[in-house]
Amino acid sequence: MAGSKPPKCPVCGRVATAEFRPFCSAGCKDRDLLKWLGDGYKIPGPAVSPDELADQFAGDSGRDGED
Repeated sequence: MAGSKPPKCPVCGRVATAEFRPFCSAGCKDRDLLKWLGDGYKIPGPAVSPDELADQFAGDSGRDGED
């Protein structure tokens, strides 16, 4: 592809490398993982309690065609 820009690392903005794509290095890859594990990424909206999640999934039985 002529004229296309190389992908950028989502953590620091440097050019991504093939070995760590979409990141530029192992450090950025690890920083991103730690952010996920530490609840650094969140979906906007009201918090949902574990009981509400259990009720939601309990109501989904039979979803795969099994009753």
